[in-house]
Amino acid sequence: MVSFTQISAQQVAVLKYGGGGDWYANPTALPNLIEFCNKNIKTSIKENPETVEVNSVAIYNYPIIFMTGHGNVSFSDDDIENLKNYLISGGFLHVSDNYGLDNYIRRELKKVFPKLDFKEIPYNHPVYHQTFNFENGCPKVHEHNNKLPQGFGLFYEGRLVVFYDYESDLSDGWEDEEVHNDPYEIREKALKMGANIVEYAFKN
Repeated sequence: MVSFTQISAQQVAVLKYGGGGDWYANPTALPNLIEFCNKNIKTSIKENPETVEVNSVAIYNYPIIFMTGHGNVSFSDDDIENLKNYLISGGFLHVSDNYGLDNYIRRELKKVFPKLDFKEIPYNHPVYHQTFNFENGCPKVHEHNNKLPQGFGLFYEGRLVVFYDYESDLSDGWEDEEVHNDPYEIREKALKMGANIVEYAFKN
């Protein structure tokens, strides 16, 4: 199994997955989050994020990987084995439901961790209290089904390995302002929450 002992740089990547879903959605989101993190939490992430496939050994170059989209997700047996090994050896996955991803990502991550269920992350969890404090959990960026935003997690041996923002749409909030015309206050909250996730992943 590859380990993270060789990793010295703080880098992030977009996860490319199969199934036909638009893994490439929100192209301006991660570059904007990286810029915000480098400026506000003193990271040194390369400004142009890489893309990594689920079954690639290159996934181990990144302490955190980001995943979003609107549609189907399908993990092969190789994907499942590689992603599980990545996560249990120190990796971290942030999934941002871009509306329409929920059923698929729950199904596929159940294949990765058959014995684990998503649990709502309590508001006192450290991921909400890094450089920025979120006393009420995930901020709301976009309205979809008139539901409250939630942060769900998969915990492996007590460690948070997957953070899943649902009915929040954080990655939309990271995009260039003209993409969704979100007010600055909303985008700033989304970026701050994203920075917390990055900071938490780098520390844990």
